[in-house]
Amino acid sequence: MKPLLINGEWVATASAAENRNPSDLSDVIDLYAHAGVPETQAAMDAAAAAAPGWAATSPQQRFEILNRAADELALRRQEIGTLLSREEGKTLREGLLEAERAANIFRFFAGECVRQTGDLLPSVRPGIDVEVTREPLGVVGIITPWNFPIAIPAWKIAPALCYGNAVVFKPAELVPGCAWVLADILKRAGVPDGVFNLVTGKGSVVGQALLESHLIDGITFTGSQTIGHRVAASCLERLRKVQLEMGGKNPLVVLNDADLDQAVDVAVDGAFFSTGQRCTASSRLIVTEDICGRFIEKLADRCKALTVGNALAEGTEIGPVASADQLETDLRYIEIGRAQGGNLRCGGERLRRETDGYYLQPALFTDTTNDMRINREEVFGPVASVIRVKDYDEALHVANETEFGLCAGICTTSLKHSSHFRKNSKAGMVMVNLPTAGVDYHVPFGGRKGSSFGPREQGRYAAEFFTTVKTGYVRA
Repeated sequence: MKPLLINGEWVATASAAENRNPSDLSDVIDLYAHAGVPETQAAMDAAAAAAPGWAATSPQQRFEILNRAADELALRRQEIGTLLSREEGKTLREGLLEAERAANIFRFFAGECVRQTGDLLPSVRPGIDVEVTREPLGVVGIITPWNFPIAIPAWKIAPALCYGNAVVFKPAELVPGCAWVLADILKRAGVPDGVFNLVTGKGSVVGQALLESHLIDGITFTGSQTIGHRVAASCLERLRKVQLEMGGKNPLVVLNDADLDQAVDVAVDGAFFSTGQRCTASSRLIVTEDICGRFIEKLADRCKALTVGNALAEGTEIGPVASADQLETDLRYIEIGRAQGGNLRCGGERLRRETDGYYLQPALFTDTTNDMRINREEVFGPVASVIRVKDYDEALHVANETEFGLCAGICTTSLKHSSHFRKNSKAGMVMVNLPTAGVDYHVPFGGRKGSSFGPREQGRYAAEFFTTVKTGYVRA
């Protein structure tokens, strides 16, 4: 059994859960400890005790620890990427790229440790100077989803430690393996006891304890809207900082003047890679009428040709759905789409392979409207639908007509339309002739409306959440 990490010690528990491979349900990766309220409380106590000392460390010390973690993540890329693909179901190529991304994130924030800045300003009153600095928030609760088992933890944990915070980390129950490896790497990189704590287990137990504790100064959460709203309400009640990422229903607009082959490539990548289990996935394909028929024909042919199989197998393009619950959700939405009048052009059926797993043929709907549930609600699977529109103006309106606002894309050769779309899309991130899924680690990540709440993640903008600003006045 893989234990918890609390105050620098590996802690076993009375209960544990199996971590199974969604590509091969007979493959048990390991047993992982489940924390209860006492263990979670111990982790929060340890973080609170360690936070002042960590906040007082030098930027150089934090740089060296995060840089050592980045080195080991990069060195163990093959091992971590393989584990990631086993436990989450991404293809091995995607798993390796995510492991590499985690290393790059830690490397970036290692550098940020020694790049922190402030302001020294003259007061409007003679003989007085004003100093504006950033200080650590304190103890941060980190709650992450299952779809990016090491990248999302990395882009929350690395800045938290960089800016001098102590951490209590609760990963998704479905993917504890990568979280445990990351905890092990951080411990051996030299993170002081209590500064980083790993508590695996149920959200209803561990997550709830984090929400109710007065020791937590801020919570950063990525997950569903339903849970995100509960997190926000709890943080508002306790007047503590909160950062939420809650998904998307991202549009990809394809205009008549688009490069057709490029547009199809962009749609396949954005809608179906990573089995569609990305909050930035292109689930609404909004296509103008003159190109729509040809786009659908080419896209359907590509969908039918996609190789769905074991995530670790050579040649697999689409791995399994991550869990039985998610597969059931996907199949239910496919039936809802058909019942509401959508034409299931291809895919959507459960597949059988050599190993027993959660395999699903990517589903493409046509003849849909923007008010259908499959175009309003986040499915979080390999399910995409085409919405036919008259022209660019209607495409922009439909793209923005959603409660979400994470990412939006457009395929066009028109500088006029691409420029207008970037300025008028009601999304936090906009892509031109690129998949909506796929972002850099050194620039801000986040959305608008129901997708995100609070400061942006990643890049230098991460400081907005993980620090608090202090203004000091000095008379010479």
